Amino acid sequence: MDCDEHCALIRYAVEYVKGRIPIMGGTGANSTREAIELTTCAKDAGADAALLVTPYYNKPTQEGLYLHYKAVAEAVDIPIVLYNVPGRTAVDMLPETVARLSQLPNIIGIKDATGNLARLTAMQAICAPDFEFYTGDDATAIEFILLGGHGGISVTANVAPKAVSLAYQAALAGKAEQARALDLPLQALHRDLFVEANPIPVKWALHRMGYIDLGIRLPLTVLSDSKRPLIEAALQQAHCLANS
Repeated sequence: MDCDEHCALIRYAVEYVKGRIPIMGGTGANSTREAIELTTCAKDAGADAALLVTPYYNKPTQEGLYLHYKAVAEAVDIPIVLYNVPGRTAVDMLPETVARLSQLPNIIGIKDATGNLARLTAMQAICAPDFEFYTGDDATAIEFILLGGHGGISVTANVAPKAVSLAYQAALAGKAEQARALDLPLQALHRDLFVEANPIPVKWALHRMGYIDLGIRLPLTVLSDSKRPLIEAALQQAHCLANS
């Protein structure tokens, strides 16, 4: 999406939910100025918070990451959630940098998509007491929450929102056995929704379920024919199709 579409989508989401659930707009960019502009747009649209991915491709230092987020937090008075996904951005925000940022009043949490549970423990030990930890890795989400994480920002939940929610709720309640049992039918989705770059598989899954058209914008392409049986089987296992 271009910037105008990005802002329009956040406004639409806010208007559509009418306060029934909080809305967190994704406003990250690899230009600090652009990140400020998008975060301002999210605030003006009425979003409850903003999620900012680490600046991708240009690979800032840890000090650069700190100053980038500090600049956005000081420019826009909205709750901010950091987003660390080094597999996609080629930069890893280390726990010590997260801890520094956790001291800023409107930086309230992090989405950590490393899948490294030891990373959670390291951040918990040094971040501000009220800082919130969310996972971006579906495969380890239940264990993340059982270790004290606050929840997840999930790919699988786009396809099976109720099932993911029930598993998370059980984990948040400390019901480990129940949470793992609820998560079991979702494990193929957790894995196979990444057989090609996200969101290619999840877009095809939603098309297969009858929710959206088949199209996707370049440079992404429609899921390869050879990968579709994997997604079909994962949807069946998770009871996401009418005949499953």
